[in-house]
Amino acid sequence: GMSALELTIPAPCDWLNSNQRLHRMVHAKRTAAWRNAADYAATSARHDSFLTPVHIVCTVHKTRAGRWDAGNLYPTAKAIVDGLVDAGLLPDDSNEYVVGPDMRAGEKRAEPCVVVTVEAIA
Repeated sequence: GMSALELTIPAPCDWLNSNQRLHRMVHAKRTAAWRNAADYAATSARHDSFLTPVHIVCTVHKTRAGRWDAGNLYPTAKAIVDGLVDAGLLPDDSNEYVVGPDMRAGEKRAEPCVVVTVEAIA
């Protein structure tokens, strides 16, 4: 199939932020929600599995402008990548198969989302 895929994942709940000290049950529920949303988006895209290494970029679009560090949302991206593995898009999330996810700050949008690009590394 094609060598690149772009998925838009609408935020199913609040972000997972590396600065948070969430109760573990809250953290687990949020992680599952992001993982499931990514699984659903990837499954719906009906794209062939990537059997070669890929580079993943996650661009985060929030509902408000202002200063924030995209890198702090790495735990959100990690849950998303796990969902891509659940969907069968990637064999697993090890360094053998995945470079990234690299974090990017997107523009302000009416609805919060993460745009994920998965690109095969030649």
